[in-house]
Amino acid sequence: MSSTPPIAEDRAPEGDHRPSPLRQLAAASVGNTVEWYDWYAYSFLAVYFADQVFPKGAGNSLVPLLSSFAVFAVGFFMRPVGGLLMGAVADRRGRRAALTLTILLMGGGSLLVALTPTYAATGVLAPVVLVVARLVQGLSVGGEFAASTTFLVESAGPGRRGLFSSFQYVSTTLGQLLASGTGALLAALLTEHQMGQWGWRVAFLVGALLSLLGLWIRSGARETLPQTPDADPAGRPAARPGLFEGLRRYPRQSLLICGITAGGTIAYYTWTTYLPTYAQVNAGFDKGEALTVGTLSLVFFALIQPLGGLLSDRIGRKPLLLTFALGFAVLAVPLLHLVTDSFASLLLVQCAGLVLLTGYTSIAAAVNAEVFPARVRAAGIGFPYSLTVALFGGTAPYVGTWFKQVGHPDLFPWYVAVLCLVSFFVYLALPETARRPLDG
Repeated sequence: MSSTPPIAEDRAPEGDHRPSPLRQLAAASVGNTVEWYDWYAYSFLAVYFADQVFPKGAGNSLVPLLSSFAVFAVGFFMRPVGGLLMGAVADRRGRRAALTLTILLMGGGSLLVALTPTYAATGVLAPVVLVVARLVQGLSVGGEFAASTTFLVESAGPGRRGLFSSFQYVSTTLGQLLASGTGALLAALLTEHQMGQWGWRVAFLVGALLSLLGLWIRSGARETLPQTPDADPAGRPAARPGLFEGLRRYPRQSLLICGITAGGTIAYYTWTTYLPTYAQVNAGFDKGEALTVGTLSLVFFALIQPLGGLLSDRIGRKPLLLTFALGFAVLAVPLLHLVTDSFASLLLVQCAGLVLLTGYTSIAAAVNAEVFPARVRAAGIGFPYSLTVALFGGTAPYVGTWFKQVGHPDLFPWYVAVLCLVSFFVYLALPETARRPLDG
């Protein structure tokens, strides 16, 4: 990494007023929406392209779906690398530089998924291309959370960090809505055969085009990384943070990010990504109706995020975190057992879980940003957060489907509950940070 200071033209001239909060929110949120559209389109459309890209196992129709979810998890394991590298870019060169780079990577990965050949045409090359595309997208998403989290929270005014934090998941959810809505629209307009043959590619081409729109909007963002002197009192260039400085100097904070994230990520990916597939595999739920339920639930989820952020600014972060974790530890098993082939049952279960989940998602960005000082905030958050998400969030669809394959689908809800209980004890020991000034 270069030791040169952030580019001067990216920063407001000395004496300028704070940039418009709405402008900052738009720059972060629109780009983040596009990023997560590209990422989630994969999980929503996996049931359609699995047979095209992966060979079937003898006598087992779940093999292609399991393979596609395994690649989904592989993408997650690139996220810690992205969190570390893109976080370092954000800490050394500025948040805006990192946000620009992440959206370019995501658009390229989405285009590569759209152009993935079929297994029938190219054999093993098909899954190889898909894996490469997901590795690029994983690198992008890992860096996106690190950069956009710090950018949003640093853009917030006094007493508004929770509110600004909530837009991290507002925009993420809007990306999911676009992905699921596009999938539902394509499923309604095309036959299942057409969806499996070529319809799924359309969604990824749209994602690549949307990335260009996000890039243009982000070009108007103003930098939030605190300005540092170009030289120290002795005249030597000011040192930029090293790649592993956050881990080396703040090991306790790094472990704390892991504990904060473990329960939240398994609950999040179970309820927002895997639940429609869980209903299909375990209750025989219709594919099209599952996408519709997911879309309606996500609209509800996006609307309640700012309420959670505002509430945390008034009463603190810990009450919301504790309610979320204890709620899932107690209710995850009975809620997932309520899933049947009924439209109403799946909608009720998904919305109930999303209300509890808001206690984590609406303030996750603020809680994480308040753990580290500005100098290493992006990389300090990015690596441990993305590593934990890779271990527990990215593997959720695969683990749930694997439990079904080996004949023990009832174990998956307990897996979710135990991880949420672990995070509950971490939240108990967490200091309240809502009213503390943000370091840096």
